[in-house]
Amino acid sequence: MEGVGGDGVSGAAASLNQRGHEVWKLFQYYLDKSTPHAVYRWIGTCVLLVLYALRVYYIQGFYIVTYGLGIYILNLLIGFLSPLVDPEMEPSDGPLLPTKGSDEFKPFIRRLPEFKFWYAITKAFCVAFGMTFFSIFDVPVFWPILLCYWLVLFVLTMKRQIMHMIKYKYIPFNIGKQKYTGKKPVSGSSSRAD
Repeated sequence: MEGVGGDGVSGAAASLNQRGHEVWKLFQYYLDKSTPHAVYRWIGTCVLLVLYALRVYYIQGFYIVTYGLGIYILNLLIGFLSPLVDPEMEPSDGPLLPTKGSDEFKPFIRRLPEFKFWYAITKAFCVAFGMTFFSIFDVPVFWPILLCYWLVLFVLTMKRQIMHMIKYKYIPFNIGKQKYTGKKPVSGSSSRAD
């Protein structure tokens, strides 16, 4: 007599599993729909940032959670600003990024794409916000020391990243669409026959 009394439990588990799968599909659908709307996604994340900052300010605690969140975001920022193939780490026959105007154009491909960067930051703010509801994560610390340490870490990390950008001559941001201006006429070679 296998399954006596077990069919109800396994049926409920299967139903719950199916519901979870449907919720995940719905979440993925809306996540995919939000992909082309970068400005609105980032505005939503900024709203989460403000809500989190207000909650931490109002409670006057959870500074260690905020410090951990800052370190995680700094790590994500490094991935966002770094090229997919680091010329310093990858041994190659020649330069991977163009260094002169005559080199072949190779677009900048990020190690961490913008969408994944946004999604990871948004998840991090949601997790950190959720952690503020549990007193176990409110470790008493002297927050000015954490802030100073994080600022020093940020400055040193960004200095190293900027030096890397200068050394390998890449810009990780698109500054608008490049416009073709055409060939510029040489003033001495255009003569009219009258």
